[in-house]
Amino acid sequence: MKIAIVGTGYVGLVTGACFAEMGMDVYCVDVDERKIEGLRNGVIPIYEPGLDELVSRNAQAGRLRFTTELRDCLDEVEVLFSAVGTPSDKDGSADLKYVLEVARSVGRYMSKYILVVTKSTVPVGTAQRIKQVILEEQARRGVDIKFDIASNPEFLKEGAAIKDFMSPDRVVVGVESERAQKLMSRLYRPFLLNNFRVIFMDVPSAEMTKYAANAMLATRISFMNDIANLCERVGADVNMVRKGIGTDVRIGGRFLYAGCGYGGSCFPKDVKALVKTASDHGYRMRILEAVEAVNEKQKSVLFDKLCRHFDGNLRGKKVALWGLAFKPETDDMREAPSLVLIDKLREAGCAISAYDPVAIPEARKRFPEGAVSYAKDIYEAVIDADALLLVTEWKEFRLPSWSVIKRLMATPLILDGRNIYDKTELEEAGFVYHCIGR
Repeated sequence: MKIAIVGTGYVGLVTGACFAEMGMDVYCVDVDERKIEGLRNGVIPIYEPGLDELVSRNAQAGRLRFTTELRDCLDEVEVLFSAVGTPSDKDGSADLKYVLEVARSVGRYMSKYILVVTKSTVPVGTAQRIKQVILEEQARRGVDIKFDIASNPEFLKEGAAIKDFMSPDRVVVGVESERAQKLMSRLYRPFLLNNFRVIFMDVPSAEMTKYAANAMLATRISFMNDIANLCERVGADVNMVRKGIGTDVRIGGRFLYAGCGYGGSCFPKDVKALVKTASDHGYRMRILEAVEAVNEKQKSVLFDKLCRHFDGNLRGKKVALWGLAFKPETDDMREAPSLVLIDKLREAGCAISAYDPVAIPEARKRFPEGAVSYAKDIYEAVIDADALLLVTEWKEFRLPSWSVIKRLMATPLILDGRNIYDKTELEEAGFVYHCIGR
């Protein structure tokens, strides 16, 4: 089976590599010539554990090809996935210019039936806009070539994307015709050996499912951060509260961890887009408005704690940051809490020393050397620091040598933005320790 994936970003490249791993012939298409040339030479543009080996193996086997010309492969494929970016516009809505440009290209160049599948996260109704654009382009050519549209939203977690694709909780597919359903069933048949579910539904419901899932997860995070902030004021321990409610089978324990806010390419963007979609249809998503507000405030929680500790006098203080990416196992810094934190620390006159296992190259694009000093490891970052702020819970941060860190720091102060350390242990080691919700 031959398929095309348009867009070689996070979703597109993982999708293409995983389908190729299952034996399909895959064309990965992107207008970025440098990115395509890099991929042909084995240069992976994103950090995702295991992806480089997967891409290399399938490219060498001839199942994974890279091109800048959709026109060259359109006649060969049965299914085309659109996996281009849908960034937030100024008003919070999803910018669909890349999605619609893919549709225009399909309409201009198609010569036989094709199933056009939206993999990008798009507002409800986008598939119908895609259909209309393809029909308009066909009309300009004076042709009437059959095609179908479908929605197949991704539910990949950065840092575990390959596992999520190969062994997903479920696959959601929105279709309009029996032909499209048969094609998608055939496409996912190799994965059925893992006994997961393919859930077929109408296209608008599939489009909404993606937004609803991310909005629910974002809501759980902001809810627990709100509870954590209240716990601090009343003397409760948010970790105990989390265990207490997480064992309730109606609630469950996942996504109930308090911290310094969520970030990334999905939750912030999708919450904004869903709020805007509701507004466009005369409805207010009051819960999601609050979710977004709580999260934005939470990104300042470590800075606020630092200010209180030093009575608002931060000028000249050296602050060490452990973690820059929005979560472990990725170099993605989009909407990361570290961005807000660094801006506030710089504005307050602090010197910043930061370390992250993989996100430093990405951070340098946003904060050049001089604005932030980048350390080669966790210990170099804390030399002469007045405070250590844990921002991202990378595994290598879990069990450092606290005796070494205490000797290196100017002031033994730790602000744990992810609640991964033991308060008693650190206080016995001579540190002043603050975390979230305790």
